[in-house]
Amino acid sequence: MKSHFHASAAAGFALALFGLASVALAADGKPSSDNSVARGKYLVQVAGCNDCHTPGFAMSGGKVPESEWLTGDALGWQGPWGTTYAANLRLYMKDKTEAQWLAAARSFQSLPPMPFWSITGMTEADRKAIYRYVKSLPVKGEPAPPYLPPGTPAKGPVITFPAPPAKPPGK
Repeated sequence: MKSHFHASAAAGFALALFGLASVALAADGKPSSDNSVARGKYLVQVAGCNDCHTPGFAMSGGKVPESEWLTGDALGWQGPWGTTYAANLRLYMKDKTEAQWLAAARSFQSLPPMPFWSITGMTEADRKAIYRYVKSLPVKGEPAPPYLPPGTPAKGPVITFPAPPAKPPGK
């Protein structure tokens, strides 16, 4: 099964981007001096990870509590590639070491609509920050449904993408 990550913009955590946030909270709710957790939260927000990996996030205009973020979704993304689902990133990261995550993220490839180039194009520090943020969250939720090959009907709701044009426009 391929894992799917996805990338929306939220300006509310611009302070973290500029390094002005000096304290992040660890999973136990106690202060942590690891600014990379705050940076990871910011990156998850502006890269749009919640748009697909958090149920109802995009449809609610981002009004989903952080306690529900990155728990995967049963909404399918269907197109000529088949049907993909946004993984529960908390479960995905649960048993991965930082080194394992970094190795996977450097060469990550995925099916649509996951913009895998967003992960591979990040700096190592940004990938570490995302890992540390996700690991700071308590493990929660169920795995997303498995990938379905083309022609296999999905059991739940899907967003359907049309086949790409045979010839690019203007060519």
